[in-house]
Amino acid sequence: MGRGAGWLALLAMAVGSGCYTGVPGRAGIADGGDEDSDDGVGEDDELALCSDASAGVSPLRRLTRSQYDNTVRDLLGIGGNPSAALAPDEKVGAFYSNATAPVTELLAEQFMRTAENLAAVAVTDLDSLVPCNPALDDQAVCGRAFVDEFGLRAFRRPLTASERAALVGLFEHGHADEGFAGGVALVVQAALQSPQFLYHLELGMPATGGEDVVPLDGYELASRLSYFLWDTMPDDELLRAAGAGELDAPEALREHAERMLDDPRAIDAIASFHRQWLHLDGLGSLEKSAEYYPEFDTTLREAMGRETTRFADWVIRFDDARLETLLTASYSFLDGPLFSLYGLTPSEDHDPTLPVQLDPAQRAGILTHASVLATHAHVDQSSPIHRGMLVRENILCTPLAPPPPEVDVVPPPVDPDASTRERFDQHRADPACAGCHNLIDPLGFGFEHYDGMGAYRTVDGGKPVDASGEVVGTIDINGPFDGALELAQKLASSEQVRTCVAKQWFSFGFGRPPAEADSCSFETLAETFAASDYDIRELLIAMVTTDSFRHRRLEEGSR
Repeated sequence: MGRGAGWLALLAMAVGSGCYTGVPGRAGIADGGDEDSDDGVGEDDELALCSDASAGVSPLRRLTRSQYDNTVRDLLGIGGNPSAALAPDEKVGAFYSNATAPVTELLAEQFMRTAENLAAVAVTDLDSLVPCNPALDDQAVCGRAFVDEFGLRAFRRPLTASERAALVGLFEHGHADEGFAGGVALVVQAALQSPQFLYHLELGMPATGGEDVVPLDGYELASRLSYFLWDTMPDDELLRAAGAGELDAPEALREHAERMLDDPRAIDAIASFHRQWLHLDGLGSLEKSAEYYPEFDTTLREAMGRETTRFADWVIRFDDARLETLLTASYSFLDGPLFSLYGLTPSEDHDPTLPVQLDPAQRAGILTHASVLATHAHVDQSSPIHRGMLVRENILCTPLAPPPPEVDVVPPPVDPDASTRERFDQHRADPACAGCHNLIDPLGFGFEHYDGMGAYRTVDGGKPVDASGEVVGTIDINGPFDGALELAQKLASSEQVRTCVAKQWFSFGFGRPPAEADSCSFETLAETFAASDYDIRELLIAMVTTDSFRHRRLEEGSR
């Protein structure tokens, strides 16, 4: 299809679609306050407050790149990375959430070109795309049947009468010009450019009495479930349950969540969370100095990514799912050159999809994965600062201010006669840097047994590695430690870390951090997490039954 057909499709959908009445915004982070503070709210008042449904404001979000790719894969059967042609995702905290920047003319052009290219590929296999045989059936009837079925899946809900009329009109226009495949291609182009496809549109049920919070309808809940637990569109079973009104009850949401976590498609969402949480999204393009790390290449880098994806999935879906296991397990998933990096030899019958026992004196949990260590390092050396910041900000949820503009952030050059610790200690000696670096460096030094590629070492700069460190500025685990393994044990036992992980999953699932209006839902999550011995799987299942997940807060002008 040509440029004119693309704009015709976009115009038709703009005419056929309604207006989203929510006002995009960003919720603040609910820090929970001081447990000992007196805010004038008693226990009975708290129970009364939590008896009514409450939820924070959900911004209008566009699909992320991974959600776009996965949805195209499941909708059209086209794999690969079509979102590479689109502008990069925005971030809210650690996670992608396209909720703030407007759609520019350039981005609209990118969506149009991508939709045209995908439609051209899709119609090369009409048998898997349409629910009838255009060679045998009435093509006009077949086209309308395609519009109904495809529209339901593309918009994640049944088409309205005006949407159906617009899409049928586009099919007829394309059919008249370029035959049945031309009509189908025009419908696909239009759908992929429409806000109903590109956005998480959550209007909720109509308000009946001036309430501030309304339930989401079944199709909106189905989409929240699928993008949270699968990072893609709802499957036929979710759409069927939504149409039958079966998702209104929290028990039904829990049953579907359990089913979805048992499905291999959960790998996508689990991997996406951990890539973003641990800032591994740049691993695919990570480079290292050939002078210092000649073994580092594309094959090793890809093996690093597979290790972390398989490990996180195994812990949550096949092992005990406990946060402690994620942070301290002495097994992982190795293949290819990762064995050599870890100083191990694969067995003759090695299966890369099954766990391998690591040296428990060298590795423990996800923070000692080469993917994490290599990403949070410099091109020619390790980085106590990057590694310490990851722990401080993403594991302990303690945000740090950016460095002052006059501070030199270039790492000290490699010196064969000085250890990394010696070269980086200058930050804490400088009064302009000491405030933040006293919170960062003592954590980062705990990872000094791992070089800039993630290989274990005992000597650095001609001296025995000193990986001693200290945790400061936390509510419950302050004190010294020696090495990453002891640090991992401290983190695994920390209530601050457990609360942080719950907040991170909340932010991932909602595209925003928890707000004050989510406090009842978040308290329920925290209690469930604790009662399950910090079982991440139970945390995810509990999240989908909360008021915050099942409702939408109305904003002024939308009531």
